[in-house]
Amino acid sequence: MWSFPYSAAGVLRATTQSVSRDRFLLLCATGLGLTVATWMWWRKRDVELQQVGVVSQLLIYPVKSCRGVLVQEAECVELGLKSGELKDRHWLVVTEEGSMVTGRQEPRIVLISATVVGEYLCLSAAEMPEILVPLVLPKANAVRNCRVFGKDIQGRDCGEEVSDWLTSYFQSSNSYRLVHFEPEVMQPRKSKEVETLFRDKDVIAYPDASPIMLLSETSLEELNRRMDEPVSLANFRPCIVVSNCEAFAEDSWDEVKLGTTRLKRVMACGRCVLTTVNPNTGVITRKEPLDTLRTFRKSDPSLSHIYKTSPLFGQYYGVEQNGGLKVGDPVYRVIRGR
Repeated sequence: MWSFPYSAAGVLRATTQSVSRDRFLLLCATGLGLTVATWMWWRKRDVELQQVGVVSQLLIYPVKSCRGVLVQEAECVELGLKSGELKDRHWLVVTEEGSMVTGRQEPRIVLISATVVGEYLCLSAAEMPEILVPLVLPKANAVRNCRVFGKDIQGRDCGEEVSDWLTSYFQSSNSYRLVHFEPEVMQPRKSKEVETLFRDKDVIAYPDASPIMLLSETSLEELNRRMDEPVSLANFRPCIVVSNCEAFAEDSWDEVKLGTTRLKRVMACGRCVLTTVNPNTGVITRKEPLDTLRTFRKSDPSLSHIYKTSPLFGQYYGVEQNGGLKVGDPVYRVIRGR
């Protein structure tokens, strides 16, 4: 007769215990999953998205101080907006010594159009032939040490032909050159070194201080309501323009979501003499719209060490989350719970 080491009752008891342990582990796992899900649900409830406007325009300025290019959609990366090979302020006009040249020094630079045609950057201006500059420059071209607001940054020289073109356009006895920032091999500037309110992770190529400047149409309308001669968005060179909001509402949007992009507001944009260059004539007045802005957009006295006497118009943002955005996207203000 066969004998069994365990009785039938013992086998049943062991089987029951095994099932109970399995059920216990399953219940533990389920409970942990519910706890995580609940935590994530509460966390989501802790963030509220409030629509505050709509993206009405997106602009990329390939060459610093030259005309902007309207695009219908763009990527937002650490260095700002890009659309294909169009990248915001990745080209810069400099002197032979490497100092930046903007509308402050050469007001007629604002009349130069810069677009991407195939594998070339195309520059055009009145009474000048179009000139094509390769997007990928020969490695034999010199890398120049340049200065943007006293901060060092590199740029690869775009060659003699475009140098002659720029020098001829400005009718200058000085020689001007075009350089290109190559993010793969060059170090960007840190916004924090320009304005201390920026974060360590905020970086730029050739913009003044910020990868993104946002402005609302209604803010411009309120300014023009106070002026004898209206000005345009081109005077202020925003990257993102927002409609369907109150004037200067952007002053309070500490964090915004546009498409799959999130931006973090850092500070207001203190306006300089560049805004007084007429974008249609290239004539600088050094007066309007600055004089009118100073009547109602001065900074709080406690912030005078940051803005000095500059009036505030538009907001500087750092890139919180890379993503895409397009004209027509809702603009959401991100409200975080406490």
